[in-house]
Amino acid sequence: MKLRMPVAKEGIPFILIGGLVTFLFILAGMLLPASVFIYITLFIIWFFRDPERETQVKDATILSPADGTVVEVKKIEAEDSPISEKSIKVGIFMSIFNVHVNRIPVTGIIEKITYFPGKFLSADLDKASLNNERNMVIMRNSTGRTIAFVQVAGLIARRIVCKLHEGQTVKIGERFGLIRFGSRVDIYLPEDSELLVSSGDIVRAGKTCIGNLS
Repeated sequence: MKLRMPVAKEGIPFILIGGLVTFLFILAGMLLPASVFIYITLFIIWFFRDPERETQVKDATILSPADGTVVEVKKIEAEDSPISEKSIKVGIFMSIFNVHVNRIPVTGIIEKITYFPGKFLSADLDKASLNNERNMVIMRNSTGRTIAFVQVAGLIARRIVCKLHEGQTVKIGERFGLIRFGSRVDIYLPEDSELLVSSGDIVRAGKTCIGNLS
């Protein structure tokens, strides 16, 4: 079994900076600010935690792409949907207390990736899905069904990380990126999907089944 770091590598620069500042304060004999930065560094380590998760699912299962709270469940008309058909949008808000590593919701092939520059409104607002900086991924599963998921930057977040590329074959539950310091992930499912979550539900990336494809 391949050993992995318990934190996402994207967090290492922040951890090192926090540790360096703490060390410099200690060298200067400034114990109070050193104590503060020790806690800040520990929080950064905790924020970028990346736990292992086993995924056991059926072929039609759709897993949550993010940890957080479902803040929006909405029907979308075909002309407004990234999958070009009537769909169900599920918005998942990630607070600074959630694991921020994102995971693939279904097994399939990445068809298109589109980045949109934008604002940095609070990610729990519905309008953040259209106005904020975001990265949209459209993929097709083995039976030809199309879904989309969108990483949306939040009020604090300024950096979306997506490691996918078009044409890539991916497996459900695999890590594909993260958003730093508070954000949102929206997922668009075909309208005839069986939806298993509602607003207010707590979900976990790669573990919570949010629906089933027909």
